[in-house]
Amino acid sequence: MTAYLTLEELLEKAIGKEMEAQTLYADLSQKVKENTTRDALQALVRQEEGHQKLLEQYRDGKLKGGALGKGERLDYRIAEKLDGRGYSADMALKDVFLLAAEREKAAHEFYLALAEIHPAGETKTLMTDLAAQELGHKHRVEYLYTEVAFPQLDGG
Repeated sequence: MTAYLTLEELLEKAIGKEMEAQTLYADLSQKVKENTTRDALQALVRQEEGHQKLLEQYRDGKLKGGALGKGERLDYRIAEKLDGRGYSADMALKDVFLLAAEREKAAHEFYLALAEIHPAGETKTLMTDLAAQELGHKHRVEYLYTEVAFPQLDGG
């Protein structure tokens, strides 16, 4: 049997994941020593806050063009893209960056799946844009991972 969520439930789940990403990146920014990395993580926090606000606007009925009704029931497989392993304080920094990359990949796939079920219009474009931004976040976090996992040696 296929499980379904309403669009509103799905949006609430996505908003929660955006808030978790903000917390993760804010926590990471406190753990890193390099200013460039800290700045990159703080920029990710601000971008995820923007995503949260856009999703809240959709949930609150402020997006109109191509928006689905809040009670629309959607196949739960879309929401499963947001489920994944969690962050723990004792994880090595490089492992946290890998986790973050996995989460960004899942967010990218979630927004692509959500875009697919929307008709052409403002909302579909928004979901496609969010997917592209999450993919950009994944690339940025993977870069930060390589900086931590494979640090440049002096003279190298």
